[in-house]
Amino acid sequence: MSNISLIIEERAANIGNFMVGRLLPFREKRAVGPFVFIDHMGPAHLSDHENMDVPPHPHIGLSTLTFLFEGSIMHRDSLGTELEIKPGAVNWMTAGKGIVHSERTPEYLRHSDKMLHGLQIWVALPKELEQMDPNFTHVEADDIPAWEEYGVSYKLIAGEAFGKKSPVPVYSPLYFIEIKSTEAKKINIGKDLFGESGLYILEGSIKSGEHVYDPKQILITNDSTLCEFEISENSTVYIFGGTPFPEEHFIFWNFVSSDKNLIEKAKKDWTEQTFPKVPGETEFVPLPEPRIK
Repeated sequence: MSNISLIIEERAANIGNFMVGRLLPFREKRAVGPFVFIDHMGPAHLSDHENMDVPPHPHIGLSTLTFLFEGSIMHRDSLGTELEIKPGAVNWMTAGKGIVHSERTPEYLRHSDKMLHGLQIWVALPKELEQMDPNFTHVEADDIPAWEEYGVSYKLIAGEAFGKKSPVPVYSPLYFIEIKSTEAKKINIGKDLFGESGLYILEGSIKSGEHVYDPKQILITNDSTLCEFEISENSTVYIFGGTPFPEEHFIFWNFVSSDKNLIEKAKKDWTEQTFPKVPGETEFVPLPEPRIK
């Protein structure tokens, strides 16, 4: 019997001047463990006059994880961080009670042809940490745990699994795992997983039961401890999940909280522009029409 309870198709979404494929949240599944938002950026071929420019915008109550396959993004935030993220590295920004950041094509790439491809992920904070001070961590690609078993390559991008721990400083029990294989293989990793679990197919395909699943799909498992599938040759998948929170977390725009009053306060603060500023930036993204979901 298949262990798949829900299949989520990638849906187009617009983040300013850049189109992405949105995977979470979904009307039938608002979160997987603490993961509340996943965008697949690209792959996009940008010409010498096209650039990624996401002006300063705020966050509360979450950590963002940016993981690139191709290209480069210059991250600037209200803590004074100015850092370029490149493929394989992790930008982990914890908003806590409030942070503002921008994401742009680095200056040295703005007048040349380029690629941009990656994942942007939001992880909700536990209720007791939603109002913590914001912070930012960058982890280089070489510092991410990586290993090979039976011809299959693994990376533990964040969290704990397989008796290993990523240096990304997460705040609740979770995992975010990359699995790559050049050959068709059977994968059985359920004993290393816990909580809720999802699988995103970036390239290639997998087979679960009698069904074959292709790229741009997220599969949500019935039981993470039964996670077993066949990965096809030249495939890359991502496993994400962890322990769900006991309370519901609400999302409005870039704000995540278990307390709707904190979201209302953040909306007011952003409208009145009392959030901290990003040094060197004068633009900002206006608050959209209010709607808590």
